[in-house]
Amino acid sequence: MADDLGDEWWENQPAGADGSPEASDDEGGGDPEMIQQETVPVPALSKKTEQPKECFLIQPKETKEDATKTRRRKKKKITDVLAKSEPKPGTPEDLQKLMKDYYRGSRSVIELEELNLPDSCFLKANDLTHSLSSYLKEICPKWVKLRKNHNEKKSVLMLMICSSAIRALELIRSVTAFRGDSKVIKLFAKHIKVQEQVKLLEKRVVHLGVGTPGRIKELVKQGGLNLNPLKFLVFDWNWRDQKLRRMMDIPEIRKEVFELLEMGVLSLCKSESLKLGLF
Repeated sequence: MADDLGDEWWENQPAGADGSPEASDDEGGGDPEMIQQETVPVPALSKKTEQPKECFLIQPKETKEDATKTRRRKKKKITDVLAKSEPKPGTPEDLQKLMKDYYRGSRSVIELEELNLPDSCFLKANDLTHSLSSYLKEICPKWVKLRKNHNEKKSVLMLMICSSAIRALELIRSVTAFRGDSKVIKLFAKHIKVQEQVKLLEKRVVHLGVGTPGRIKELVKQGGLNLNPLKFLVFDWNWRDQKLRRMMDIPEIRKEVFELLEMGVLSLCKSESLKLGLF
């Protein structure tokens, strides 16, 4: 009887992995540490102890392509603004103001006053209705007589100052109707050495010179060009390049122009032997 009850009890127990009855917790079955971890409740965090979470916005990195597009957009915008602005003809006051602004940080008040030029030093400025030849005919109606009386070498009667060699060639072609039989010399650095220009000025009488302020300044410095016989100095003032910059809007050109003016031009203007024109 005892055997039958034993067999019946054995058959009613849940089977383990090996077919034998599962050991109960009371009998010490399983890992005690595992049992403790499973039965111990985890205390919930108090709402008071929860820390606020910080949010950071991560800016996307700017690629080279994006930076290039930004620069292009800004450049185009500036160009559009300049293109829409109405062109205004240059005046003697513009030149005087630019010169004072340039030297303001390095000159005293008295030295700045010495830069002032009387109105009599300036020729009539171009009102944007003239071609180059018509403008020169207006400011110098006695050009034919002047050039016939001019026989000094290493000098010119008229200087035209512009921003580049290409622009100088354009001006030389544009002055055909005015120049007549006058001798014209190119005074720029591109493809022409200083010594070559010095030899040309020493060899023959020249009436009209067209070039850049840097090369003209160098010729004066080396003694190849004498400014004393000069009667007219004309700035290519109103013309704009592809970037819509005038000659005096370019820092390098502006610097060289003012340095050239101080190499004898200002003193000649004050003595009224030289006139300035803004084309």
